Amino acid sequence: MTEDPPGLPLAALEKHLHHELPELLQGPLSAQLLAGGRSNLTYLITDGRNRWVLRRPPLGHVLETAHDMGREHRLLAALAPTDVPVPTPLLLAGPDVIGAPFYVMAFADGQVLRDRAQLERLDATAATALADELVDVLVRLHRLDPQQVGLGDLGRPQGYLDRQLRRWARQLASSHSRDLPELTRLGDRLGERVPVSQGSGSIVHGDYRLDNVVVDPASGRIVAVLDWEMATLGDPLADLASTLVWWDGIRGLDSPVAAVPVDVPGYPDGDHLLAAYGRQSALDLAPLHWYLGFAYFKIAAIFEGIHFRTQQGLTVGDGFEQLGRMVAPLVERGHAALDATT
Repeated sequence: MTEDPPGLPLAALEKHLHHELPELLQGPLSAQLLAGGRSNLTYLITDGRNRWVLRRPPLGHVLETAHDMGREHRLLAALAPTDVPVPTPLLLAGPDVIGAPFYVMAFADGQVLRDRAQLERLDATAATALADELVDVLVRLHRLDPQQVGLGDLGRPQGYLDRQLRRWARQLASSHSRDLPELTRLGDRLGERVPVSQGSGSIVHGDYRLDNVVVDPASGRIVAVLDWEMATLGDPLADLASTLVWWDGIRGLDSPVAAVPVDVPGYPDGDHLLAAYGRQSALDLAPLHWYLGFAYFKIAAIFEGIHFRTQQGLTVGDGFEQLGRMVAPLVERGHAALDATT
């Protein structure tokens, strides 16, 4: 058996898989930590013939409610029969096996377009088609009836935006390592003008963006949506705004998380995605500037939490040390988004 990657004792995992899924493995296990997944840890595991993916919470400091493996597994199981593409979940286990709860899912065969070189391989026509596909899948998610897919109790839609603001403010407080008065002020400004949610009973992904989907390179179709750790029932415009910020709102910041599509020639801007969503949705998009401000606030809070863990030496992977420097410009852009509403 190969060397254990951080946070994943392979001998214990292999023994458990043999017991729970005796026909699954055809050889000894090996594993590697995948890029991305800067919150929960994501591993590619293989027996030399087949591949699967394992997800577990991060090492060390864990933010409240943010790393529920059972919740992610349940979401995948509920969405697998729908027209929202997700990996098939195979197994859920508690912390007694590897020291933390985890689940195993099928490997989605395709590409995660994370770096600039990958994005540059698409010409303008293919890039625009990919942008439209990203929006189409998001619209299909938001159209699902949570009750019909067994997710009616996934969250409490009423008061979703207020709870989100309180949640990220609490998690900022729990990850405090430096004073960030403008980030605090951004949260206060958001709290002063919370809009009335439309369609607040929708299933929302919470972190929907290009590098959280798997794309078939031949067809350009999305074959799986990944990273459901923040999914709940909530306001679909919060999902849309987050997608727009990741698509072009962090342009020019040299993000270590993933290449920003709009930084690459040939990719349409965020207005293209917004128009594509608007054509398929009956929602009023006029309040979107508030949601953009909130998306910047949330991403800044997440990055500050990762910065806190990095300072403690508890992150695994590359690029974490760069996220702290992005917090201030994200906050500035959040304020600018709110200023556009006045």
